[in-house]
This record gives sequence, structure tokens and C-alpha cells, in this order.
Amino acid sequence: MAITDIKEFAHLTDADIDELGRELDRIRRDVEESRGASDARYVHNVIRLQRALEIGGRALLFGSRYRPVWLVGTGMLAVAKIVENMELGHNIVHGQWDWMNDPEIHSTTWEWDQTGPSSHWKRAHNYSHHTYTNVVGMDEDVQFGIIRMTRDVPWQPINLAQPLANALLAATFEWGIALHDWKITRQAEIDRGATDVSDIDREFARKATRQVVKDFVLFPALTGPAWRSTMSANAAANVIRNVWAHAVIFCGHFPDGAEKFTVEEHARETKAQWYLRQMLGSANISGGRVMDFMTGNLSFQIEHHLFPDLPSNRLREVSVRVRALCDKYDLPYTTGPLSRQYLLSMRTVLKLSLPDRFLRATSDDAPETSSERKFRALTRVGAAAQTDAAVDPVTGRRAGLRSALRRLRGR
Repeated sequence: MAITDIKEFAHLTDADIDELGRELDRIRRDVEESRGASDARYVHNVIRLQRALEIGGRALLFGSRYRPVWLVGTGMLAVAKIVENMELGHNIVHGQWDWMNDPEIHSTTWEWDQTGPSSHWKRAHNYSHHTYTNVVGMDEDVQFGIIRMTRDVPWQPINLAQPLANALLAATFEWGIALHDWKITRQAEIDRGATDVSDIDREFARKATRQVVKDFVLFPALTGPAWRSTMSANAAANVIRNVWAHAVIFCGHFPDGAEKFTVEEHARETKAQWYLRQMLGSANISGGRVMDFMTGNLSFQIEHHLFPDLPSNRLREVSVRVRALCDKYDLPYTTGPLSRQYLLSMRTVLKLSLPDRFLRATSDDAPETSSERKFRALTRVGAAAQTDAAVDPVTGRRAGLRSALRRLRGR
């Protein structure tokens, strides 16, 4: 099952975790105090680039009846949509640029090029997901629709369809997100005592209608005789954007090493333990600066989950310090190429479509789900010894989770 005691699982003492929290607070403070003109220039340059790509792509689609023009125009439009969603929309709506007090680039005013309203995303993602990251039963993203991503969620016959459902989700990811966020936003209002949520329904309908009209009526009509090929180009650009976003999100949340947690563990959690949960529950994508940019810097998913409202362009430098802390406290830093992380995530999708009786690993020691129980066989005196043995008597270094995982694999 999921982790019930994060201190025991991480092989850290209370003092270790508190000090880790203070060091992460220091990183946040350093970045907040150093934000300035270069950061503002970065986001303005990204906006200019994204708009140039979109305008250029849509201009080319006036000649979309010619195959080479269609390909280039579709490619430019797809990249523009990816940049808008990943590096602009997602990050601006997180409040990463609110410190500039720019009314255009602000979490309260930016509406992204996506089917779902930004306001619904903020409630479902910024609050629910980032507060309760990977807490089974509280983070709705742990089970996205019928897709079971941890065996802590009981298997149902409908899960047999999740490989097909996942492929459909990838192609229509903006609609999956929109419906997911709409459902969560409606339920949150009902839980607060609201008896009428029609405003939420109307907001969703208006935004979805506007997106459909823009991509499949207005812009195709503007290209006149080329309207059919323009419509197909817009559809292709949306699918490319959707598949890319699906891959990035799954790589950041579901490869091996992205841990899950119980409600009970969350209930007694300190701020420092919240930090630790973000570190253990997220995964990065290794790659260069182009990869970082095209993922909206969600290639640094660990750092983003630690500091969701810090500017995305600063996460690379933050990652150096976070990785050093992982070395200091002997914690794993889960990262890998996009291809590897995505294949691991898809393996989980395929594997967990089956009933548990067909799975070999235990629910405490599986690649996608594990708990502190898997370490207890390494010692005869149980959990206390695991927590107290925080320093290697030979090297003087902490013997934390990374060393424990190595010992477990060796056994």
C-alpha cells in the first residue's frame, strides 16, 4: 500500500526533516529576493516568440492546400500551442509571474489556449493536486478517470479498458483535463454547500464553445478555399499538443520512483514533511534546454512541486541545489530521459489494467507503489532501528533512503 510513515520510509530523523525544510525555505527565499528584470524579460520574450509562431503558422495555412505548406504551418501552430500551454498558460496561472504586477501576465487575468477555463484549472490543479500531491483518496490526479495508476486503488473490470482509454486520453488531453477540472470544481462548490452550480457549467460551456469555434470554424473560414485543409491542420496541431502534454505530465508523476501516500500520513504532516512528499512523489525528465523549454520547465517536476509559484526559468538553477540536498540527505533524485520515463509510466498503465492476482510484486514493494514496510526485513528490530540508523558509522554520511534502496536491491 502507499506510504503511511514518510519519516520511516525516507530513513530520516525528525531533526533531519526539519533541517531539510529549512534549507528548502532558504532556496525559495533566495529566488524570491533575486527575481528581477532578467526574469521579466524572459517571459516577455517567450510571449513574443509564441505569438510569432502562431501568427506565422496561421498565415502559412492560407496555402494549406499545398502539402509542404500544410506541414510547416501545422508544425508551427503545434509548437505555438505547446509553448502557450506549457511555458506560458500553466506557469502564469500558477502565479509564477504575479510578482511583476503586470495585468496581462497575471494568474487572475490569463486565459490559456485550452478547452477548460483557467479558473477551473486553478481550483483542481493549483489547489487540489499541489496541496495533496499523490495522496491516495485526496489527489484526484492519482486516478485520472478510469486509469488506475496505483494498486492502492481497487481494481474494477472497467480498468481492463484503460490501455485504450489512455490512448484516447493522450489524443484528446485538453478535453480530458477540462472535464476533470470541471468535475472537481463543481464538487468543491457542492461540498461548500452550494445548491446551484450552473455558473460553473456555463463557464465551461462558453470556454469549450469558444475553443471549438476558433479552431474549427473561424480560422478555417478565414482561409477561404483552403478551409478544409486548414481545419485538418488545426486538428492535427491540437492532437500533437495533446499527446506532448500527456507525455510530459505522465513522465512527471507516474514513472517508477514517484511514490504514493496515505491520507493518514498527510493528516499529521508538517511543512517540512510536505516538502519531502513533493520530492518523493515527483519525477524529472533529463535533457537539454530545448527539452526544458518545450516542457514548460516541467522537466524539473520535482522543483516545480516544491515551489509551484517560482518562475519556471529559475528551476534549472534550483535543481542544482535540490539535487545537492538529495545527496546530503541520501535521498533519491528520480530523473531520466523522456523515453524511459514515459515507457515506465505506460508499463504501469498496462500492468494495472489487470486484476491484482496477476501481479507478482507485493503492494508494499512494486515499482509504482511501495511503502516503508518493504524495508523492515532488512533489520530484526523493525522501524525504530531504520529511523535511528541515520548515519553510517564507517563513513559518517547519512544512510538514508537511497542507501536503503540499494541494500534492498542487493538482497
